[in-house]
Amino acid sequence: MANLYGPVVPNKIVDKYVPAYYQDIGGYLGYRLDVNLHKRLLQVDSATILAGVERRPGAQTWIGEHVGKFLFSASKTYAYSHDPQLRQLMDAIVRTYIACQMPDGYLGTYLEKDRWTEWDVWAHKYAIIGLLNYYAVTGYVPALEAAKRAADLICRTFGDEGGRRDLMPAGEHDGLAPGSILEPMVDLYRYTGDPKYLAFCRYILRAYEQPDGPRIISQLEKYNDVTKVGDAKAYEMLSCFLGILKYYKLTGEEKYLQILERAWTDITTHRLYITDTASDHEIFVQTGMLKATNKDDMGEGCVTVTWIQFNLSLLQITGETKYAQELERSVYNHLLAAENPQTGCVSYYTALQGAKPYRCDQGYSCCLSSVPRGISLIPEMIGGKINGVFSVLLYENGVASTSVRGSDGSEDSLVVKSSTRFPADGEVEFEIGPASKAVFTINFRVPEWAANFKATVGGDRYEGRKGEMLSINRTWASGDRVKVTFDMPVEVLPGGISYPNSVAIKRGPQVLAIDRTLNAGIDSGSEVAYIDNSRLTDAEAALPADWDWKEAFYLNANVDGSPKKVVLVPFAEAGQKAGEVAVWIVR
Repeated sequence: MANLYGPVVPNKIVDKYVPAYYQDIGGYLGYRLDVNLHKRLLQVDSATILAGVERRPGAQTWIGEHVGKFLFSASKTYAYSHDPQLRQLMDAIVRTYIACQMPDGYLGTYLEKDRWTEWDVWAHKYAIIGLLNYYAVTGYVPALEAAKRAADLICRTFGDEGGRRDLMPAGEHDGLAPGSILEPMVDLYRYTGDPKYLAFCRYILRAYEQPDGPRIISQLEKYNDVTKVGDAKAYEMLSCFLGILKYYKLTGEEKYLQILERAWTDITTHRLYITDTASDHEIFVQTGMLKATNKDDMGEGCVTVTWIQFNLSLLQITGETKYAQELERSVYNHLLAAENPQTGCVSYYTALQGAKPYRCDQGYSCCLSSVPRGISLIPEMIGGKINGVFSVLLYENGVASTSVRGSDGSEDSLVVKSSTRFPADGEVEFEIGPASKAVFTINFRVPEWAANFKATVGGDRYEGRKGEMLSINRTWASGDRVKVTFDMPVEVLPGGISYPNSVAIKRGPQVLAIDRTLNAGIDSGSEVAYIDNSRLTDAEAALPADWDWKEAFYLNANVDGSPKKVVLVPFAEAGQKAGEVAVWIVR
């Protein structure tokens, strides 16, 4: 198990989902975790992301967020990979970062006369988050102390008593940006037990409802509509939601969970693209208006990642698999689509129609630091214990280490190894390894898209129902094997309000796309039209040799009025060679 340095104050609400410790993640997700480590995180230039604190003022207004975001991604990735190069890079960055902290605790990138404008509080939020995550995997006490000094400065500066400043105007988007510092303040209270941090959390919740605040709670209570909150800025709003959920877990104040569950329902019902992201020009837009080209600035990477964090937090709190469904949809589609597997470059917005605008610069674009954060969370989503029962949530290669409680109440260790080519096919084999023979239950999540879900172990066969858990209770012994099979049905998705005359093709959890670099004779002026009842056939041979994930399909279509086999690949893999991408196909 990873050696983690945890909080000292327990939550009143105990997590119902606790991730297992995963190692040796292979297959599709393992390949993309490796890309994120070697082609993105290990390529980070420490001089660039530290420049804003080493030489104030920073060259750009939110440059101060990047160190904290890197430390989050690197710490989560290190907890899984134990990569020595990553540890060396983290250590060096943290030591320089702490040395740049001002005597009063300031860790921003502004001159003193310009403090607490635009993105200064926001940058301190990520500073505290990054330092706490680094402390959690290393136990390096100076990182925790630096986080406390930064938070102490915030607490001395802002509040609604003692002549302190109003937090809400100290940042952008009707107070959503500075108000998102609630999340690390809850964390810091749990790591230290210092009551001033809890008092500041309560101040933030009051400030939300001020006339100059975003009125998160009151607006959601009244309308159940995220477009009515603040200026509807999706990333910052979801960031506040993360803090509110942490406050709920700490205090057990039930209304906060209920309100955010309603916000989740509004987003999933009205504001999600088929690739499970949100935002048009970075805001939550009106019901069903989901335009998908580059000019629409759709699917901001920061929104995708924070949406994933929101669902992971709700999964931990409730144990409900509907949140795992959203995690699967986001990860296998929009999250991984935002990082180029050839180069590790990242797209700020990742349109469904047009070339993906991948960039490799550092220290400027918020999403180039955010997307790696989302990928670094993948090991926490694959599976773990729900209400004490080991539960498989995503179907991937890996080795899960956890514990299990037998029918006699005894606790013992459990190792579960999985092997699969998913999402290329729907077969997964599990080797079950309890420390000793015992009776207990293992759950297998049945995805809502899966057909004919079956599990066989020994001579027994079990059938699962879509959207539910298939629970297998039996006497397990080391070496027992479970074979899980399911069909990967192809769905034709309607284009909705924004694309009423088009369809998209989805196979299993993956939305597919046309990549014009794989389709000779199809250029930006060509019209590709879907033929009813088209079937997919294997097109792996159409992929270039350096296309690492070998998954492609032929679709019978009309191209400029003539029948032609068109190559489709997962949207997450499309566009890696700078070609135009098309998810929506004319019907």
